[in-house]
Amino acid sequence: MPEREQLIEIAAAVTSVLLMLGAMLFIGTAYGGTNGTLNPDGAQLLVGVIVGFILLMTAVGIGLAYVLNDPEDGLENEDDEVDADPQNTI
Repeated sequence: MPEREQLIEIAAAVTSVLLMLGAMLFIGTAYGGTNGTLNPDGAQLLVGVIVGFILLMTAVGIGLAYVLNDPEDGLENEDDEVDADPQNTI
């Protein structure tokens, strides 16, 4: 059984992909020609949906990083930071 965090990540990714596919399907049906090609307006909207998907996935990734970051997992341990000692450098 996957952990809670993994289930949240899967749900966010699947929701984002379904949103993109829905937008692409809408553009294809609304702006598609009779021979299966997009007109120029539909092509521009399709490019916009792809760029929007990239930005959406970036925002989802950053949001999940903040929401799912657990301080007890040791990723933010201040003891691991090494102070530079300028006297012992070559």
